[in-house]
Amino acid sequence: MQLADELENNLGRGFVLLAPGDRAHVAFTRKMADRSRYRSLLEGAQRLRGSIYVRDGAIRPEQLTPDGRHVQPVDKQSWHLLTVDTHQRVVACMRYHAHRPGASFSSLTLSHALGGRGSELAPRVKSAVKIQLDLARRRGLSYVELGGWAICEELRCTTEALRMLLAVYGLSELMGGALALSTATTRHGSSSILRRIGGRPLSENGVEIPSYYDSNYKCEMELLSFETSSPNPRYASWISKFSKALQHVPVVLSDCVDSGHDNSSLLRLCEAVQAPRASSVPMLLTA
Repeated sequence: MQLADELENNLGRGFVLLAPGDRAHVAFTRKMADRSRYRSLLEGAQRLRGSIYVRDGAIRPEQLTPDGRHVQPVDKQSWHLLTVDTHQRVVACMRYHAHRPGASFSSLTLSHALGGRGSELAPRVKSAVKIQLDLARRRGLSYVELGGWAICEELRCTTEALRMLLAVYGLSELMGGALALSTATTRHGSSSILRRIGGRPLSENGVEIPSYYDSNYKCEMELLSFETSSPNPRYASWISKFSKALQHVPVVLSDCVDSGHDNSSLLRLCEAVQAPRASSVPMLLTA
């Protein structure tokens, strides 16, 4: 399995984390506050997302910024797991929006996202998610919305998609665990990969909420929920390894706070982001 070779050689190869504000967890050893670098990487992720969304017909070109980016307000409030190539280009990305225990349904991106047939399911979705939010509050867990998953075409048939999801599980464990939700498209197999790791259809009173057509993104969506501490047992040891390795990947902060490191140098970042060259396109997970 190629993933095994990647783990043995350098698990963190190609990964960079963007932290919202100054909220870099103490477990990370390579934090750096650099607004310019943060902005460049975030814009790279938004540009990758934008090119894929437009090519898939999920959005229209005029919905992008003049420089081709798909921008959402939640981006700056979220963590972002990125894969970058040797030229520092973002070739894969995923957004991790963590809500604190006690968050309300109205604070979720999902509360504003249901469209088309999904609007008919809105009352059931709201009821099911409120139960999850209450459970997260009682357990003291974050409630996470996963989204913005995009992988360039050259990496689409590699282990990168699986690798990123295992890393997200590992990231969550570093932060104390979470209950998570994703509106995952069936296009390009995004939802099936999430199911493989441990995602399950969101359910209300034991009844699964069916997939629905999202008129905004013009594709079939599934609402998948999962608890990061209870993955498919097959992947538990991998997640543990990713969790340990993520402590040593570069974490770029947007706010110039004291990170305990030399922020003027990005040499360590360059050393840590060796990854295959890539072009651009398919595979998305929207939220």
